Amino acid sequence: MERGDRTKIRTTVRTWPTRAASPAGVLAPWGASFWPAVAETLREWARAEAGPGRLLPFVPVAFGGGIALYFAADHEPIAWVAGLAAVAFGVAAFLVRRNRAFPLAVLIAAFAAGFAAVALKAQRIAHPVLAKPVQAATLKGFVEAREERERTDRFVLRVTEMDTAGRAQALHRVRVSVRKGAAPAVGDFVSLKARLLPPLSPLRPGAYDFGRDLYFQGIAASGFALGAITAQSPSSDGGWRLHYAKTMQGMRDAIDARIRLALDGDQRSIATALITGRRDAISTSVNDAMFISGLGHVLSISGYHMAVVAGVVFFAVRAALALIPALTVTFPIKKVAAGAALAAAAFYLLLSGAEVATQRSFLMTAVVLIAVMVDRRAITFRTLAIAALVVLLIAPESLVHPSFQMSFAATLGLVALVQLGMPALFATADSSATARAALWGGREIAMLALASLVAGLATMPYAAYHFHRVTPYGVIANLLAMPVVSAMVMPAGLLGLAAMPFGLDGVFWRIMEIGIDWMIVVSLWVAALPGAIGRIPAFGSGPLLLASLGIVLLGLLRTPLRHGGLALLTLSTGWALLTPQPEILIAGDGRQVALRGPDGRLRVMQSGGDNFRIRQWLAADADPRAADSASLRDGVSCDADGCVGALADGGLVALSFRADGVADDCARATLVIALAQPPPDCAARLISADMLARSGALALRRNEGGDGGFVTVAVRPKGLDRPWSPAPADAPEGGLGNAPMQRTVPRSAPVDATSAAPDQHDED
Repeated sequence: MERGDRTKIRTTVRTWPTRAASPAGVLAPWGASFWPAVAETLREWARAEAGPGRLLPFVPVAFGGGIALYFAADHEPIAWVAGLAAVAFGVAAFLVRRNRAFPLAVLIAAFAAGFAAVALKAQRIAHPVLAKPVQAATLKGFVEAREERERTDRFVLRVTEMDTAGRAQALHRVRVSVRKGAAPAVGDFVSLKARLLPPLSPLRPGAYDFGRDLYFQGIAASGFALGAITAQSPSSDGGWRLHYAKTMQGMRDAIDARIRLALDGDQRSIATALITGRRDAISTSVNDAMFISGLGHVLSISGYHMAVVAGVVFFAVRAALALIPALTVTFPIKKVAAGAALAAAAFYLLLSGAEVATQRSFLMTAVVLIAVMVDRRAITFRTLAIAALVVLLIAPESLVHPSFQMSFAATLGLVALVQLGMPALFATADSSATARAALWGGREIAMLALASLVAGLATMPYAAYHFHRVTPYGVIANLLAMPVVSAMVMPAGLLGLAAMPFGLDGVFWRIMEIGIDWMIVVSLWVAALPGAIGRIPAFGSGPLLLASLGIVLLGLLRTPLRHGGLALLTLSTGWALLTPQPEILIAGDGRQVALRGPDGRLRVMQSGGDNFRIRQWLAADADPRAADSASLRDGVSCDADGCVGALADGGLVALSFRADGVADDCARATLVIALAQPPPDCAARLISADMLARSGALALRRNEGGDGGFVTVAVRPKGLDRPWSPAPADAPEGGLGNAPMQRTVPRSAPVDATSAAPDQHDED
């Protein structure tokens, strides 16, 4: 062996430390070199994530975090203080714009701005909310909106005069349910009597707050018409907003009437939903099948519909202009087509009611089309960030709505999928014609499957949290139905709209019906597959927030740091699945109680029957039984005085209707829910009607300390006081200042609009 070779070998060997060189052993120096390398790698990744252009996508995330903090507060913040704080943080971020702290300062300023935006809006729209039911109120006002539903209709009334004999304060806007077909037209000035109820509070702790939604819509109460609704002559014209609502509603009614001439049943309802956004008339069976199969997104005007509308108009206008050879050289036909598509998308936004998902879709589409007109890249995270910021600025309360959460989660996943490029799915330049053709077909199928899978996975945490179910066969349903919807249903609908002024729309509605029939067949078939309903028990907001952070990291980060999002998603899944379920659920009025029996399933004790609440409780417990199932009464004994049922440990729970039976229940039961006046010396744990009036619905579970007590969670915990859920007042309500009654002239014969007794309950 030559000398040079020996030197080379010795040099190679000495790159690894020997035991003699390190008395502490091999692991210490290996660790000493390994951890600095890891730290340096993490710093490199962090620098890459904080590079130019990487800050904007995180700004709406921070903005939304501030909105979430507002809704988590126990008391209403002082809006002007929140606004000043946001301005101060914004100025501070501007001053450090050349400092390393600038990205952090911008995110803090965005967080403060989100908090201030929703606080200022809540102050701007502040209005009274009905605190107690009013059995009979005389109302006069303008009809601002109308909804058709499967069994009843309802409308929103802007109240100008209200008489409740001094039992409630004046309300600005109420929502009234009426018998099917009895809702007055938008823009009418009407007089009616109605039973008014406070906005629906959460049906259990952690459930969705319908009252919060109604508050931000300006609705102070919901109720049911009693007797006839009389159209009268108003003393004013109602303002431009009412004229706009009347015009758009008239347009939707005209479209629905033309569709009704050609179609009926669910086909007509779905066609109307796709064109105008009115989807409340779809039958319950088909509506449930659509959502169980994963096709429910088709019924909500969202990015897919907006993209189809803009895409069809874009390519139609561009193709028409390309037929003129002179324009193809001297005229920017691509930009003109983008402008026409933008106008069509704006019209579709107004026609469909401009819901949150539609707003987001229009903004995304508008940014893409504007990018085409100015020769910029269209589909980016910046596009999504701008759309999210605009939506949250206009309607910050939409952050807590499932439509916003699922819409943006799905879009984030799809944009991330596009940004990855999917190079394996595209033909290369040196492929043969046959290979390219084969790859094209496989590519389209793979792209559709991947898009469905990514969107489904991104929205799964929100579907599980809000609706307590997931769609395991969503990819199958979308692969079978979406090509038909894209190629037949939506284009036919657009052509039908264009042909309506000429009276030639009937054939297009028939073509649309063929595609809708196929979509219904697919949804019913997939919904009937074994395991199609992936039921998930209710869990708290903690796992949802953790999953949301995981989705954001997985979608927005570009370095291997994104895999931290997978870790957060895994942790949130385990947290959600390990969430303990309550042993007892008590309705806010005390008339319904669910308790967990020896078999681990819920039993129901009740006075009266609110099936909507029972359905929600069963869904939150991942229980497939129907609300009228006889098994819900197993082990429950009821008589005129009340009901008694046993928990899994043998303890008795009593629901007492009358004072005569409360004393006996106190002596035998572990827990007593007393609707009547209880005795002062009740030995059992007692929950009275007054306690429920203050706390709302309750969820109870056994104390893990083993003392036999209960841990109680309330919808309105002590100290909570928000505008949509005000703390109960100790003093009685004041009188109602009524506006003077004015003489009006009837315009049409009154029609009895009272809903049937089974339909007189508030559902959302």
